Amino acid sequence: MPILNLYNLEEFKLYLLVLARFSTVLFMMPIFGSKMLPDMLKAALAMVLSLLFYSVVDIEPSLLPDTVLETVLLVIFEVMMGIMMGTCIRLFFGAVQLAGQIIGFQMGFSMINVVDPQSGANVSIMEQIGYWTCLLVFIILNGHHIILLCVIESFTLVPPGGFVLQREMVDTLLAQGSRLFILSIKIGAPIIASLLFTSVAFGLIGKFAPQMNIMIVAFPMKIVVGLVLFGLALEVVKIMTREYVSGLKSLLMSLFFWAGGG
Repeated sequence: MPILNLYNLEEFKLYLLVLARFSTVLFMMPIFGSKMLPDMLKAALAMVLSLLFYSVVDIEPSLLPDTVLETVLLVIFEVMMGIMMGTCIRLFFGAVQLAGQIIGFQMGFSMINVVDPQSGANVSIMEQIGYWTCLLVFIILNGHHIILLCVIESFTLVPPGGFVLQREMVDTLLAQGSRLFILSIKIGAPIIASLLFTSVAFGLIGKFAPQMNIMIVAFPMKIVVGLVLFGLALEVVKIMTREYVSGLKSLLMSLFFWAGGG
């Protein structure tokens, strides 16, 4: 299949389906889905990489539908396929962000926010530290390479137009969504408990020594305790990221199996 043979309408429809799937995954990935990169640059990157993936798609273009409505439906199915893959990635990073947000709130950082360069919204500073640490570990472990390889293999397991929405696939995504809260609690529970005990300790001190201004001492102490324990919790983030990356390919392959008809 010539990589530049896009003057044929059938070839161009196949390229459009590949572009719909890959661009959806790309725009849901960290960094590439942010506002830091110009839209024109992201679009150009998606088109160039889709052109490369187009060369490995083993499907006869003449089998694609001729009507506009059927072609639009195939594009929608490809977008759903990309959303399925991107959701599995975003849920894990969302767990780390949720843990950082809860920890920052317990430390008294609910009013201390920074501008997230990816979304442009105000987010907790602890959330940003946890997120970028998780992202760096993810890249160091070649998680982005696994995603690109899985995208290439997805065209073999689920060819354009072969997407099937099955209950097992939905159950897998829901299970991944439930893990979001479990992972965030695993990361933040020790710190939250320690900050709770710190507040209880200062409450007892204030009860037995009412002449002491507890608010002046307690607030910086909670910040120190939270920062120290959060620094130790980053080791937990590294371990969880390593486990996630090691099982990412098997997770996506199982989703491809169900999406391809089981």
